[in-house]
Amino acid sequence: MIAAQSAFSDSKKHLLILDALRGIAAIMVVCMHTFEIFCAGDYHKLIINHGYLAVDFFFMLSGYVMAHAYDDRWGSMTIKDFFKRRLIRLHPLIILGMALGAIFFYYQQSAVFPKIAGTPVSSLIIVMLIGFTLIPIPPTMDIRGWNEMHPLNGPAWSLFFEYLANILHAFVLRKLPNLFLGLLVAMAGANLYYVAITSPSGDLIGGWSLEPQQLTIGFTRLLFPYMAGMLLRRMVKIETEKNTFFIASILLILVLASPRVGDHSNVWLNGLYESLILSLVFPIIIYMGAIGKIKHPLIEKCCIALGDISYPLYITHFPFILMFYSWVSNNKVPLELGVKVGIPLIIATIGIAYLALKLYDLPIRKWLTKRFMHQELATK
Repeated sequence: MIAAQSAFSDSKKHLLILDALRGIAAIMVVCMHTFEIFCAGDYHKLIINHGYLAVDFFFMLSGYVMAHAYDDRWGSMTIKDFFKRRLIRLHPLIILGMALGAIFFYYQQSAVFPKIAGTPVSSLIIVMLIGFTLIPIPPTMDIRGWNEMHPLNGPAWSLFFEYLANILHAFVLRKLPNLFLGLLVAMAGANLYYVAITSPSGDLIGGWSLEPQQLTIGFTRLLFPYMAGMLLRRMVKIETEKNTFFIASILLILVLASPRVGDHSNVWLNGLYESLILSLVFPIIIYMGAIGKIKHPLIEKCCIALGDISYPLYITHFPFILMFYSWVSNNKVPLELGVKVGIPLIIATIGIAYLALKLYDLPIRKWLTKRFMHQELATK
């Protein structure tokens, strides 16, 4: 059996199909982001139209995996140990992503980003240092023009919410009996349907700003999928006899690439569609991934590779995509040429993610684990 890479010697065996699905979802996010510039703000024209729902899939997968990895270990693991593990796992790449965003910031000047040209280096450095902590900045400190909580690396907004979910998990959610957790899932699900269906744009796009409406969307996108993932892990018995990798992967790709439902006159239909995807289809995909087993060595290696690059790809790709946006905007690049350049760019971001994993993330996590977790691991 080939083991997925982990810095912790006592980590549980990885659920390889779920790892692979995370990698597929990350690639779909990169594809969506790459060609988003060509929709000109009209999400009915967005290529990989529901690629943004990969974030909601990540949250549900995270709830499932956190429950699987930790909820039977709290008797031998302190809350401090838990947060050490999460920081070691997530934060090195958060810092790298912010640093890349700062390095390439001034190469992204265009009409798409109206504030870049007037941003002094001192402001850039301040925002970068704050970004290293993942503390969100208010719109008044925005240096790009999009009012993001992390203007140097937009996708980091979901990591901010991931940390909030981990805090809730450690202090509250893990202690709840299934009945109470189920009630919370039902209430969060009802809110999800309400927010999506009544959204003026008919979707769940948002969460990356401290503006009140954005925060509402962010917490809506976090709470239902994360808690539903936890509940799914508690309620469903894991088996390892089914060959589910291909059907789960194809279903995930089809869902994320599916076109917009309805038109501008009935956007609520798309909100209903997205709610159904989150509440019905994503749990089925995760269930199929959890009960599956990889039997072919080559497919097993592919699943491990997809899982390994998923997080580095998600958290490092955006600065390069933003430079692509500026090139498209400044040169009025048509879609046909954009595709010819965009596809190699996607491949390049995957290569960069692999290098970030091998040359930076794994060595840093190994050192941090040895430095800060040695005694804890030795006693378990």
